[in-house]
Amino acid sequence: MATRKYDQVVRAEAAQETRRRILEAVGQRLREVPTEQPSLDQVARLAKVSRSTIYADFGSRAGLFDAFVVDLWERTGLGELSRAVASDDARQRLRESIAAASRMKAQDLAIYRVLHAMDRLDPESAGGAVQHMEKDRRAGVEDLAAHLGEQGVLREDLTVEQAADALWVLTSFESLDLLVTGRGLTVDEAIGTLTTTAERSICRPA
Repeated sequence: MATRKYDQVVRAEAAQETRRRILEAVGQRLREVPTEQPSLDQVARLAKVSRSTIYADFGSRAGLFDAFVVDLWERTGLGELSRAVASDDARQRLRESIAAASRMKAQDLAIYRVLHAMDRLDPESAGGAVQHMEKDRRAGVEDLAAHLGEQGVLREDLTVEQAADALWVLTSFESLDLLVTGRGLTVDEAIGTLTTTAERSICRPA
């Protein structure tokens, strides 16, 4: 019994290690050749596994990229973002969620940049993973705008929908990347610019 249980643990650990190597191979390929879509054969070679192993673990190319994005989120700060959006105070939630989302993306700007570029050129190139990511962001900004409206924080001349539109722009990867890469700001400086712009454009004076 003890031997069988030990074997099961060893197999589970080996499977987890294989999965980790495959996900790391996707990231390596995206960094090394950002202008090319990584093929499953290329990922398999880098991970030192067979193509069939990738299908067995992830089901499809779309499944692989979905898993890669989930892993990327978890590695770069999903927990901090989840805590930020849980705040009951709408104005605090606005500041903290923009800050947490920005720090999350800044943890691996190169990978987020490649994924978004792939999505612009061909939404299916990353198996729809970026679309799923943006769908979650859309739901988040709409919920935040509604929360700001419910607490009477929005400017009187602004609708909840207009506030959501503004937040959609300000929480985008492109907005952060333009400030950090294009303007040479530090991540903290970029966060300050984004949160100040958000508050002044959609909120009543504190």
